[in-house]
Amino acid sequence: MTAVFEMPISSETLSPEELDEITGSCRRDKQVEWLEQNRWEFFLALNGKPKVGRLYARLKLAGINPHALATTGGWVPDFSGIGG
Repeated sequence: MTAVFEMPISSETLSPEELDEITGSCRRDKQVEWLEQNRWEFFLALNGKPKVGRLYARLKLAGINPHALATTGGWVPDFSGIGG
């Protein structure tokens, strides 16, 4: 799972085109409807556009429950390669 965190991030939120692709719609109301029906976390910007965090979307699309990471202690570094 560390590869998810190592991928370059161009922006902290999905672009409008990426949100269109995921939700299947370019209409704001339909995007919000899809996000709510599929239980995605998002917020509305002042202009009314839904915003989804990029890392959150990567985890959701990979089938990882982002909320489970917080309740299980999250990511733990692997120190097994450090020896002396």
